[in-house]
Amino acid sequence: MILPFACRIWMVALVLGAFVLAPVRAGAEGVLVFAAASLKTALDEIATEYTERTGQDVTVSYAASSVLARQIHQGAPADIFISANADWMDFLEQQGLLRPGTRSDLLGNSLVLIGAAGRPVLGDIRVVHDLRAELGEGFLAMALVDAVPAGIYGKAALQGLNLWEAVQDRVAQTDNVRAALALVATGAAPLGIVYRSDAQAEQRVSVVASIPTDLHPPIIYPAAMTGNATGAARAFLDHLHSDAALAIFQEQGFSLPGG
Repeated sequence: MILPFACRIWMVALVLGAFVLAPVRAGAEGVLVFAAASLKTALDEIATEYTERTGQDVTVSYAASSVLARQIHQGAPADIFISANADWMDFLEQQGLLRPGTRSDLLGNSLVLIGAAGRPVLGDIRVVHDLRAELGEGFLAMALVDAVPAGIYGKAALQGLNLWEAVQDRVAQTDNVRAALALVATGAAPLGIVYRSDAQAEQRVSVVASIPTDLHPPIIYPAAMTGNATGAARAFLDHLHSDAALAIFQEQGFSLPGG
């Protein structure tokens, strides 16, 4: 029998995944960007500044990279795709759905263990020998561990630390990393694994422990134009690589590839 708390946390996760980052569509003359959910805070700022300066409408649809890649594969009219890992970009490239010569690595990131604001800091996650005990009666919020990049990276890190087996039945999986962040921010989960940029974007959480990058594959955000992209997409993609845009990304906790 499922515990009442477990029922509540899964209902919250489902609602957050469905509504917090619901995809939207751009008008015929605008640029439609499909972007990993973790990019929302920084990319919203960049897109707003770009529109104010150029008059070019930019609409961004946020979701898990896996969801967005499948939507593009099924014919969604995105102009630009920014993934939180290389695998989903590889998938589209292998299907011939990217504009040749437009793909490049845009950003990097790192993972952190988060809790409610003010929770004691543990430092490096390697000092956590019993993560299940740290959870108490609660659940660990993570993006889908077999499909969403943040979840895949997080699961790999926990496996590398021999912590996964002890907590795998106490993981509240969400459709995207921002939904996992929201579970911790609202108190529905005591701990979560998200990107450092996510933790920086939410004042209701704090970093409990850092997760060294050698515990999981490198976190890389590739960006590319799709085969159906409009001419306006090229200018915005170039802007994403500009010093001004990269400075905003770095302010929001992202790193540059190889940095």
